[in-house]
Amino acid sequence: MSEQANEEVDIILYSAADGVATITMNRPKYNNAQNGRMTYELDDAFRRAVADDEVKVIVLKGEGKHFSAGHDIGTPGRDIHLPQERVTMNYDHSNKPGGEFLYAREAEAYLGMCRRWRDIPKPTIACVQGACIAGGLMLAWVCDLIIASDDAFFSDPVVRMGIPGVEYFAHPYELNPRIAKEFLFTGDRMSADRAYQMGMVNRVVARDELADTTQAMAEKIAQMPRLGLALTKQAINHVEDLQGKRNGMEAAFAWHHFAHSHNDLISGDKLGGHDAKSMAAENKKQGS
Repeated sequence: MSEQANEEVDIILYSAADGVATITMNRPKYNNAQNGRMTYELDDAFRRAVADDEVKVIVLKGEGKHFSAGHDIGTPGRDIHLPQERVTMNYDHSNKPGGEFLYAREAEAYLGMCRRWRDIPKPTIACVQGACIAGGLMLAWVCDLIIASDDAFFSDPVVRMGIPGVEYFAHPYELNPRIAKEFLFTGDRMSADRAYQMGMVNRVVARDELADTTQAMAEKIAQMPRLGLALTKQAINHVEDLQGKRNGMEAAFAWHHFAHSHNDLISGDKLGGHDAKSMAAENKKQGS
């Protein structure tokens, strides 16, 4: 782990009470950008909540102004080059050449992790404020419910990098297909109200009501029997997969990595010449 990454402490917070586990991303200085360490500590926290029989519902939050600005592509704690103790049946990425480097890493840490979390046998609720961008969408989308503050916004601007959306490609299931195309083609921000109209968000509330509303929803769900909740979630997820969600993601993931490799061949940069600063600048233009 890099020295800068080691300097950060408690980047994932965990608490549990009244049948509800709360997992909080705690890199507010970097708008909760997800480095490898955060991803694996999130997985540890989810596993802890699943293993606790007193926990019936899991809430995912982000500390600070924003839920998550997405994958870490530019903070001092970025650790993409480091090996990690893997939790899926993928091999180490850090010593692999060419396109295999990112493909192996993202099959584990992005697509693989998100699928694990989607299949958690307990209801999960994303509590979203401020920015929910790219990799932040993936964290919200794996949750069963999304409650958003009225100042929340959602975007996936990675088409600007020549990449067809983030790795956990749920766009046509979270949004009407034509809206999903607009969302990706333009990279525009989608407001919480618009996301609610599209059925992507369950409720929109004032920022100062977000935590209490989410907690009340979680505690209400926690009154239901654990097995009933697990089977209901499994049934609905199964229907989504019958509709092609999993197979669609497999294809999109392959195209995603073709784009990375194409960028590398053309420009020598897998992200098409963009970094955190340039993407943030473009994203701010969209909000102006």
